[in-house]
Amino acid sequence: MNPKPRILLIDDSEATVDGIKSFLDERYEVVTATNGMEGLKELESSGILFDLVITDLVMPLAGGVEVVSLLKQKFPRIPIIVMTGWEQHAKELPTEAKANIVLVKPFDLEDLDRSVSKLLARETSRRTI
Repeated sequence: MNPKPRILLIDDSEATVDGIKSFLDERYEVVTATNGMEGLKELESSGILFDLVITDLVMPLAGGVEVVSLLKQKFPRIPIIVMTGWEQHAKELPTEAKANIVLVKPFDLEDLDRSVSKLLARETSRRTI
C-alpha cells in the first residue's frame, strides 16, 4: 500500500485550517502551521518530505509571497497552492511568487481537491519519467 501524499497547510485562520484539514484528511496526511514562519520551520526541521504545500497569502510573521518565494528557492520541486481573499492580486501572484495555482477565497473545497489532485498527478508523472 502506498503511503498517503503529505501536504503542509499554512493559514493563520483556525477555522480555515480545521475545515480544509478535515476535508483532506481522508486522502492525504495533512500537517498544519498557523503562520508562514512556522510553516517554513516545519519544512526545514521536521524531516518530513512534503508532496505539496497549501498556504494563505496574508499572514503574520511571514506572508504567503515570502513563504512561496523561499519554498521555491529551497524546495523547488514541491508544488504550491496559494489561497487568497485578495482577488485583485490573484492574477499577479503566480508570476510574482511562482505559485502553481491560486485559489480566491471563498472557494469550493471540490476546486481545492481538483487542484491538489492535478498538482500531485503532475509531480508523480515527473518522478516516473
